Amino acid sequence: MAAAHGGIGGSGSSSGVDVVVVGVGPGLAGASTASVLTAAALEGSPYDLVVSAGIGGGFVPEARVGSLVVADEIVAADLGAETPDGFVSVTELGFGSVRHQPPADLVRLVGDAVGAPTGAVLTVSTVTGTAERAAALRERHPTALAEAMEGFGVAEAAAVHGVPVLEVRAISNPVGPRDRAAWRVPDALAALTEGFGKLVPVLESWNRHDQ
Repeated sequence: MAAAHGGIGGSGSSSGVDVVVVGVGPGLAGASTASVLTAAALEGSPYDLVVSAGIGGGFVPEARVGSLVVADEIVAADLGAETPDGFVSVTELGFGSVRHQPPADLVRLVGDAVGAPTGAVLTVSTVTGTAERAAALRERHPTALAEAMEGFGVAEAAAVHGVPVLEVRAISNPVGPRDRAAWRVPDALAALTEGFGKLVPVLESWNRHDQ
């Protein structure tokens, strides 16, 4: 997770961007993010933006291995219930929302800056390992570009604090049958590092209070 202080330039680092390792899975990521945001708020230096960033699986052909994607929706794809008629989300059950929407103008600016497509990024607690599950996810979420394990937890914590959220993922493997030989984690991390070099100037120029 990267978080921007005070529209860039506040406490935490010379650039105003703090990088925090929040762990694997939506639960730990959400708890870690909430802890950081709460501490900053109590210190009187709240964050203006939270960015959930990391690697993930990509839905081909839209998201190829080694590329970046930017979320225009952050979706908890497996939060709900299985029924005889199929999966029913928590939203459909009437127990809350399974979607967070990052600021549309920021999504567009970041996508343009890093040359990445924008679409839904799914948060799952169990990584997809079969073609059948990949197809089912795409049927339920036709705009999905990628799946990962932390975005929704980070977004939930940010929402509690009233802080906007962004999610950027570098694609390390295709979503589908589990094949470790096809993973390109170093390529994905290199793409993410390069992308952040282009991302930070956008964050520096974006001001949530102008929206």
